[in-house]
Amino acid sequence: MMSEGSTIVNLTQREGGDDSELVDLSGKVHQLPCAIKYNGPCSVSNFFKPRSTGIEVEGLKVEEAYFRGRKLQGTTIPLSTGYCGFVLGKKNLVEKKASDMSDGNSNRWEVNAKFENVTYWNHDSLPSSDDALLRSFHWLTVAKALHKPVTAEDLVSASIALQKMD
Repeated sequence: MMSEGSTIVNLTQREGGDDSELVDLSGKVHQLPCAIKYNGPCSVSNFFKPRSTGIEVEGLKVEEAYFRGRKLQGTTIPLSTGYCGFVLGKKNLVEKKASDMSDGNSNRWEVNAKFENVTYWNHDSLPSSDDALLRSFHWLTVAKALHKPVTAEDLVSASIALQKMD
């Protein structure tokens, strides 16, 4: 559960709650360099057909696809170790219990699917380690280091290093 200002958001799994029962969308999550102003069903797989190019740039295997006649070049990257992506959906109001409504929890979300990798696409350029999406994953390493508990040995070694600098 997380707090969003004055609104409480409850992130729960579907009834049953077992992660292994979730639909796994790994290999099917794409980040496109455009905005699509439509939210509904569509037979995407009939029109969007990514394929491998056999090219590798900076250790990234390049894929190619076309969207509305425009060539896209991208790569599939795994999420960092220990992380998993989730597709959330707002829980239907009919499913809410009276007890949920009385405690002010008006926003209920449920986990509909999970994924462990994402394919991101560039328009007019090959994927690169300088791409914003790849660079954003570096924050996970920084955050882990910032929140890592400090041990007594860490303090001693830092103290010795500071004394040597004086």
